Amino acid sequence: MGYLKERYGMSLLGKVPEGTCPECVGKHGPEQPHNRDSLAYQYKFYDEHGRWPTWADAMAHCPENVKQYWTKELQKHGVDVNGGDKQ
Repeated sequence: MGYLKERYGMSLLGKVPEGTCPECVGKHGPEQPHNRDSLAYQYKFYDEHGRWPTWADAMAHCPENVKQYWTKELQKHGVDVNGGDKQ
């Protein structure tokens, strides 16, 4: 039972379209991060953890070289990877 189900008696998401990531409903390879900005990902993550995801959360399953690349590129755009907001 997730946080939303426990607190409100419901959850928001069910099945996702075929060929999309079951976590973020985006189309990406398994070694790539989830789309932290996807509403599906945000609510699913919130349901499981009781807080909103960061880009670090979205990359947690990635190999180290992928994390390093995405972190560098997001920081170029002023994104705080651990907080998710612009620095």
